[in-house]
Amino acid sequence: MVTVSEAIQLITNNVKSSAKMEQRTLSSALDNVLAADVVSPISMPPFRQSAMDGYAICSHDSMEYTVVGEVAAGSQDHPHLNRGEAVRIFTGAAVPDTADRIVIQEKVNRQEDHILLEEAFRLGANIRPIGEQLHKGDPVMGAGMRITPAGIGLLAGVGVAEVTVATKPRVAIVVTGDELKAAGEPLNRGQIYESNGAMLAAVLSDKGYNDSQVLKAEDDLEVLTNTLQQALTEADVVLVSGGISVGDYDFVKTALNNLGVQQVFYKVKQKPGKPLLFGKKEQKLVFALPGNPASALSCFYVYVLLALRLWEGDKQASSRFQFAKIESNYHKKGDRAQFLKAKKGADNTVAILDGQASSMLQSFAAADALVFLDEEVSYVDQESLVPYLNIL
Repeated sequence: MVTVSEAIQLITNNVKSSAKMEQRTLSSALDNVLAADVVSPISMPPFRQSAMDGYAICSHDSMEYTVVGEVAAGSQDHPHLNRGEAVRIFTGAAVPDTADRIVIQEKVNRQEDHILLEEAFRLGANIRPIGEQLHKGDPVMGAGMRITPAGIGLLAGVGVAEVTVATKPRVAIVVTGDELKAAGEPLNRGQIYESNGAMLAAVLSDKGYNDSQVLKAEDDLEVLTNTLQQALTEADVVLVSGGISVGDYDFVKTALNNLGVQQVFYKVKQKPGKPLLFGKKEQKLVFALPGNPASALSCFYVYVLLALRLWEGDKQASSRFQFAKIESNYHKKGDRAQFLKAKKGADNTVAILDGQASSMLQSFAAADALVFLDEEVSYVDQESLVPYLNIL
């Protein structure tokens, strides 16, 4: 059995970037990881640009100027200003070469084609110089960076239409359990509806991993082995739901061993999710998750998502804990670390929700955070800082 920190470190040490490269249009690249550096094909801005609405002036000794024209954003006009002349100009417009500052319109009194400045402005005021943000050839984003909406805007702003990204892993979800029935089918005594497959496919999609499939396996060693072999053949990452504990019908560990999956760790000193297995077969990753829904989902957020990010080559991949003040005192039972379903509040607070049992998803459906209490923690005072993971 390993600790939470040991499990995270073992995943970090054992998962290397296995993605291939592909070209994506910028419009389809959101949430992909760059596989190659992007350099700017232009300077940004590519011309001296007005930062404000006002008047571009060619300064002289007087506060009075003659207005000789107008330059709007996108205009091709390129007027030449003599000393004492000005043009009406708007935010984003190209500044005439001979203008040396822009006076904001709120500090100008205009009478017909003359303006009188209310105060002096410094040289270069309200003018964005060429390359203020980026010069041509400067790095825009580096390999290993995940493309966010802001990244899309940055890349589009310098004219990049296509990027080289890492492929996303194909994921197979293998659901075990003879007691499980599909939603919509009638239940017989002793049966329950299968939810983990749908839940895991949904959380994968929510995190940007849309190439997934769900396979169902009976509680039979031969059938399960064949299903896992299919999953390992067709996918890069295999998630197994259930069958990893120590019951008479829990065959997952044996089947994985028969298929040559190397066990990296089995069992984590945590609650929920103790019977978690992480293994590898060449470049393939395998997570055998507990069958209880809250346990499976907690393990996904803490461990599986980290592995998926590392597989893509995401250089910022980590289990990133943030800190917030707990809203009330909390007593932790037992000597295992705990991941607690929680809700973030105002003023950087977090509240532990009722319904922490590993089988309960109702509280998970209301949660947006997992509070982490390490194994040595037994009691937390109200308003103490506690680590948590964002899950939304």
